[in-house]
Amino acid sequence: MDLEQDRKQCLEKLIWATDQLQVEVAEAELGKIADIIVQTMTGPWRCFHTPGHIFAVGGSENAIEVLAALFHDVVYVQVDRSINFNLTYYIAPFIRQVGEQLVILESTELPRDLMFEMVMSVFGLAPGQVLSPMAGQNEFLSALVGAKVLEGFVKPEILVQIVTCIEATIPFRGRSPEGLTPSEGLYGRLQSTNSKFDLKLTDTQMRSAVRQAVRLSNRDVGGFGHPSAVHFMDNTWSLLLETNHNLKNSTTYTVHEYRMALQKMEGFMHFMKPELVFNQFDGEPNDRDYRSLLANSKQNIEIGRIYLGSKLASIAILEALSLRFGHDIPLSTMVAGGLPEEGSGDPLSDMLPIIEKHYEPKTEIECEVLKLLEVGRTKSSTYDIKNSPLTTFMVKYQGFDEILYQLKWAKDFFKGNISAEDFISGCDPHVLQVVINGVVKVFDSRKAALCSS
Repeated sequence: MDLEQDRKQCLEKLIWATDQLQVEVAEAELGKIADIIVQTMTGPWRCFHTPGHIFAVGGSENAIEVLAALFHDVVYVQVDRSINFNLTYYIAPFIRQVGEQLVILESTELPRDLMFEMVMSVFGLAPGQVLSPMAGQNEFLSALVGAKVLEGFVKPEILVQIVTCIEATIPFRGRSPEGLTPSEGLYGRLQSTNSKFDLKLTDTQMRSAVRQAVRLSNRDVGGFGHPSAVHFMDNTWSLLLETNHNLKNSTTYTVHEYRMALQKMEGFMHFMKPELVFNQFDGEPNDRDYRSLLANSKQNIEIGRIYLGSKLASIAILEALSLRFGHDIPLSTMVAGGLPEEGSGDPLSDMLPIIEKHYEPKTEIECEVLKLLEVGRTKSSTYDIKNSPLTTFMVKYQGFDEILYQLKWAKDFFKGNISAEDFISGCDPHVLQVVINGVVKVFDSRKAALCSS
């Protein structure tokens, strides 16, 4: 979808939502808002958090959820490397940068501003507080932008519900020290905000607002609960590129850089627990649907752990071998044509032998992982091939247990606890020789191409 189509769809959603809320606003004004949103969401590093994502997260039935979704990712400092210039007008009066951190101004420095104070109250923040990139910074600033953009024509009692929805998209939180779930804590802060700013929301309305927020937040992380592991890993690979910008050029990123990206994601999968992904409040979602989300999430996370761990074990061999050439060898040099933009030479995958009697997966999860490795993900990627031929070969030859055992040694190599040569010496001799022979043949094919007349 191109920029103009994104803008058209964003404007249509703004028009629909404001009509539903009986808000009178000129279409030209909504067009300016659509420009702000779409220009931000189509930045050069956006691969997953794009216009398509916010349109899907908002759904099509609830105007408050639609509006909240349009704004909930406009600030994403880690992805964009900065805050889009068009948004600074709404943020700069309240926030300053101190070194690498963003900090709310002290109370003596803050202007009197109802919307800012209301947003701060819903998020449970205070003047002078340092914002945490991993704990609500982006959501808070996105909610602030949304509130300031809409305050000229949307009533505060509606805006506070939009802000509540955006707060709920802070992901992967456990219970508070007081034992409250994220949704219960949000409900309590909404009650306090309602009282403090005399918004006159009833308890029924506030509970409804938190249920809206739960629906939105669960759609935001819906990939975790998708019944298809392939869909889940497609999303994961889009997120990899967003958060590892050196992967942008598939012909230049190094073996080490690719491994680091995989290792960070594999570490995240081991941190993640299904109960941290999805929220439930006041019967939203119902128990059956909630259990289904948790079950799918548990399976997808386990598949992600084994999939990424297996790929790490195979890339560790390539990284250790690459160090015999130097520390900055591109992965495309080692696999010679296995990446999308690389067109010359025979790919390493073509050099791998066929295993007649190979490992048979023991569980449904192992079946899913091997299928993902062998057949591949479904979405095309600009920086990586869909399937994993070398990892598939290693799994079929050694089995998952042996691969994941080898991963422990690989992580010692990554930490520098053992040398590359020590790691290589501990690898399965047949697998190691196959990889070495494959790389040698790849280099020989390039040498032959270079020397041909």
